[in-house]
Amino acid sequence: MSFSTPRVIHPSRAVALLFLLLIALGTLLLRLPVAQAQGEQAPWLTALFTAVSAVCVTGLVVVDTGSYWSGFGQFVILALFQLGGFGLMTAAALLGLMVNRSLRLRSRMLTQAETRSVALGDVGSIARVVLVVTLVCESSLAMALAMRLHVAHGLGWTDAAWSGVFHAISAFNNAGFALHGDSLMRYASDAWVLVPIMLGIVIGGIGFPVMQDLRGRFRDPRHWSLHTKLTLVGSGVLLAVGAVAILVFEGTNANTLGPMGVIDKLMSALFASVSARTAGFNSIDTGALTQESLAVHFLLMFIGGGSAGTAGGVKVTTAAILLLLVVAEIRGRPDSEAFGRRVCLAAQRQAITVLVLGSVMVVAGTMVLLRVTDVPTDRVIFEVISAFGTVGLSTGITAELPPVGQLTLIVLMYVGRVGTITLATSLALGERRMAWRYPEEHPIVG
Repeated sequence: MSFSTPRVIHPSRAVALLFLLLIALGTLLLRLPVAQAQGEQAPWLTALFTAVSAVCVTGLVVVDTGSYWSGFGQFVILALFQLGGFGLMTAAALLGLMVNRSLRLRSRMLTQAETRSVALGDVGSIARVVLVVTLVCESSLAMALAMRLHVAHGLGWTDAAWSGVFHAISAFNNAGFALHGDSLMRYASDAWVLVPIMLGIVIGGIGFPVMQDLRGRFRDPRHWSLHTKLTLVGSGVLLAVGAVAILVFEGTNANTLGPMGVIDKLMSALFASVSARTAGFNSIDTGALTQESLAVHFLLMFIGGGSAGTAGGVKVTTAAILLLLVVAEIRGRPDSEAFGRRVCLAAQRQAITVLVLGSVMVVAGTMVLLRVTDVPTDRVIFEVISAFGTVGLSTGITAELPPVGQLTLIVLMYVGRVGTITLATSLALGERRMAWRYPEEHPIVG
């Protein structure tokens, strides 16, 4: 008599499967007539696209969120991007901690896969940090936005409160969903709306491991981890360079920044740079951007934000590690170094793998969309990178794409959100030492 051992799913694959289940549930809920403003049943593709975009905290839409969906439908969307950004396993870990005061090894492994914790012992601590930071940031943002919308924009307290809560949670989770058809363009000159949303985007996008590190050593930068330093410095450089580039290229564009005053130009340029790194809100017309600004967005959207946070893209640390590798190679040095630390070879290989596979997905998605639509190539590339980077910015072509095109974006959003988690964790957990190695040769490069 033999007993078979039940097969255990790899933690990263389990997280990916849970995201699929949440998407399926969200699709079914959005298909209910009560979820649609007119009381009708939404088409399958519309419900599926919206659910995927919400769970993957992207923000691309095929219908106007504020007018097409009812209050119930909007609440479902909010719940989906809250869970998608906050993390399914992080939420489960917190529930387990509250009920049992401890976590089983299996739960720790699953949460580690999602939060990219350095060690299993960090899981409970990071989960608590995620909860506290999320509640504090979202509630603070919601109150600030609700007050401003009521006082300065004439919304009743009920509408102002709902709008504040919706946009606060959307901002912190880098979801990019807005209740207005023009996103945040109507608030382009209102710093009291744009600045809180920018703060929510940045805090949510730096990643939970960075939050944990700053929590314990906020006043001791010398002892921050290399990951934290690379994330913060890289994010700062990208935000500054992006804002300056957009200001230069759009400063005289009559359809974007041209008519604005100096202060409003600076604020909108900074907001565009912040949002392009996976938030998906826009205070200027994205479809009217110059070719140069579109190219800047390509770079910012593809890189994205911090690892193990609400942001998407290939991540800042990936780009930073690759840049350090290039610098080391140019200087003829065997090691990639930064801040008095050496980057391990495993991290360098993982960064190269993530970059190459991300590039392959973007190229493949672009080829499919070019095949099924007559949209200009630059618009197609923008939409593809926006979907893969879970950004949500659009030049206005998403709703016009044929079903095959929208299904392509669905795949890109899912892979961009969950695929990077699965890939990065599989690479990290799948490392093993070989008992032997082949003889080494040096192929010619370049």
